[in-house]
Amino acid sequence: MEAEKERAEAVIKGTQSRYGFAVLDDGREVFIPPDEMLKAFPDDRVRVCIRPSGDNKTIADIEQLVDSPLGDFSGRCVRKGKALFVQPDLPQLKRWLFIPPHARNGVHEGDYVRCAVLRHPIRDGKPQAKILQVLGNDDTPGIENLYCMAKYRLAPAWSTPALKDMEQQLAECRPLATERRRDLTDLEFVSIDAAKTQDIDDALYADISSDGWTLYVAIADPTAWIPPGSSLQQDIAARCTSVYFHGDVLPMLPEQMAQDTCALSEGNDRAALVCKIAVSDSGDVGTFEFIEATVRSRAKLSYFAVDRYLNGHGDDLMSHATPLEALYQVYRALRARREADELVMEDRREYRWILNDRKQIESIEPHEKLLSQKLVEECMIAANRCAARFLAERRASGPFVIHPGFRADRIDECRKFLAMHAPEAAELDPASREGYRDIMRQLAASANRLPLRAMVNRLLTRAELSTKAGLHMGMALECYTNCTSPLRKYVDFLVHLQIKAALHGKEPNLVTREQLAAVKERLANTRAATLEAERWLASKYLARQAPQQDAGFNGRIIHVNSSGFSVRLVDCGLEGFVDLRRDPEKFSYDKWTASLTSTTRRFELEQVVELDYSGVNTDNNYQALFGLRPGAGLKAARPEEAG
Repeated sequence: MEAEKERAEAVIKGTQSRYGFAVLDDGREVFIPPDEMLKAFPDDRVRVCIRPSGDNKTIADIEQLVDSPLGDFSGRCVRKGKALFVQPDLPQLKRWLFIPPHARNGVHEGDYVRCAVLRHPIRDGKPQAKILQVLGNDDTPGIENLYCMAKYRLAPAWSTPALKDMEQQLAECRPLATERRRDLTDLEFVSIDAAKTQDIDDALYADISSDGWTLYVAIADPTAWIPPGSSLQQDIAARCTSVYFHGDVLPMLPEQMAQDTCALSEGNDRAALVCKIAVSDSGDVGTFEFIEATVRSRAKLSYFAVDRYLNGHGDDLMSHATPLEALYQVYRALRARREADELVMEDRREYRWILNDRKQIESIEPHEKLLSQKLVEECMIAANRCAARFLAERRASGPFVIHPGFRADRIDECRKFLAMHAPEAAELDPASREGYRDIMRQLAASANRLPLRAMVNRLLTRAELSTKAGLHMGMALECYTNCTSPLRKYVDFLVHLQIKAALHGKEPNLVTREQLAAVKERLANTRAATLEAERWLASKYLARQAPQQDAGFNGRIIHVNSSGFSVRLVDCGLEGFVDLRRDPEKFSYDKWTASLTSTTRRFELEQVVELDYSGVNTDNNYQALFGLRPGAGLKAARPEEAG
């Protein structure tokens, strides 16, 4: 029997059940019975003994711990009898860890915590944890944000070396004194932003030219203050973006820099990277240049005030009429040209969450995008296009934002879809910019009963970062990037470094694939954190609203798969899922019509259905769950049945 045994190193792979698998270095997976799984955590590297079992199969016994990567983690304190445990918030670790009295750090049942392993279970299968930090409980205002910041390791504080770097730069750096910086303080720049915004990273000015306008987009220049490779830049790179929770913000830059030193605040001379663009009467983005400049914003205008002015509902901003009128004309020309030659994303109804003093949702209000917001957006797109062209012409190593359009492995499926539903578009080339643009336009304008434009979303790729310029199909542009928010987004910060390297006569090759891969990972992590916090808040709001909704909720179907469909509530925009796998009726999924059909019911994209709130899936980032109300989705009766 000893000769039939094999010893090897393996990595533990957990399951949703109590058993697991030992993944050997040669790729084999060997079953680990529940009792043995108690000795290890998922992802542990262990030494195992592989032996035959009684049913002619092999099993692995865990003999020795080689390495355990499980560091600190999040969870919730639970009680069993007189003992306290932590329930880990980890996808493959469902067991509770005992907290001995000396390691409790003042924790109570129901507290959300950060903790670490105190005692590994390798010896006897009885792990212990120690409490590192008590984050609060369900009565703590903003606990959803606090917990998700901790769970996803979003740093609320700056490192000591980064703060020392900042203090030194603020004391010694004089970016406005450099000879290469051009004085543009005579131009009447204005910023247009939310009324409460302090980290103002752009300001606009436009004047009339012989064949159109000259648009100036001034962008805050934090790279003038932050030395490459410094601890401050490393902290900024680690944050990667300002993270906006409802009721809380984690800024990418220290507030002293983002809101004061670098912000294009009213009446102050500031370092800026200015994109000067020639815009023709027909809206063409023509010649452009990037200028390291000193600018002075004449006014901090709010979206609301500018919107009132542009719509003729107030003359409070008459003192800024000249630049505002020119900017409005530039916006109309740029927008008309994009609508004619490229792709403009359709406006989607947005919703504003009103929080109470406990940072819980008090109410949700719908609102439409303001004309002033569209004006700013169009000017930013123009500057971003110019930045991408500037870098592409110099063969810079990015970062570029590319959108390949249809997935390469779905092109044939796309052609079949078009042949079925939009034969007039079937001969277009879905892999070319013009073909993709025309396909999307025809689908959006189709008189077909089905929402064809929404149906093709499942065939599309996502936008991604690249070191090489490429097509942005979603906007039907030859190339694109982002440069207008360097106080809030590290991608924009990197674009500034590249542009300034080129302006200084250096090779713009400061960005690597590895950097962009790290940026992608960090952005995904912050999105996961904010999504979970939002869903958690939304679940509490829905739980309070549901008893008051005698008629249930109305939800529009926004995605369909073989398991069920996702919905967006009509009144408040909150989203959730309807799981049809346990429905008494069996549903058939048809990908060509994006529908689910049973004997009596049918569900398809854009359909409005009546729903009841049925709770939340805590294993899937607090995804809201809905059930169907009686009669939802019933097919219309046939004439003979109705008679």
